Amino acid sequence: MRALLVALLLCAPLRVFAQEAPADPAAEARFRNLPPERQEELRKKLRELKALPPEEQKILRDNLSRLQGMQPGERDQVEKNYRRFQGLSPEQRQQILQRWQQFRSLPPEKRAELRALLRRVLQADPAERAQLLQNMDRWEQMTPEQRQEARQKLQELREQRRIERQERRQERRLERREK
Repeated sequence: MRALLVALLLCAPLRVFAQEAPADPAAEARFRNLPPERQEELRKKLRELKALPPEEQKILRDNLSRLQGMQPGERDQVEKNYRRFQGLSPEQRQQILQRWQQFRSLPPEKRAELRALLRRVLQADPAERAQLLQNMDRWEQMTPEQRQEARQKLQELREQRRIERQERRQERRLERREK
């Protein structure tokens, strides 16, 4: 719901009705030129906004202000992402909102770790990114037991590699001594 309301704040005509927003003749004109059903939809959304607690209204106003302060390219990307979000099914949108809430409830260090992992995925070359995303999908499909088993196998593999590295170092030391 909050994401929807944030997006609604992006609509310039809606700001005409917000008490905090100064009257904007161009926005008023755009609002009057909208079809009556769209005008009513915006009025309804404004009523929903005004029904929110003051703290949430402030958060939404701050988000709007931050959006308006963005460079045009950044703002275009945010709006493009919002349009993509709106194009999803209600179930997909709900799932995204739930995941966002889960993310927000994590400790700051865990959120930073996840952001770093996301940057790694986004900065990877296309083949590696495809593999990472495929692995992530596979992980999502696993049961908790399967995940634990995979973690254990990965730990065993790391230990095996550590031992092999140690053995190679030992062999190199022996070779150097023989020389």
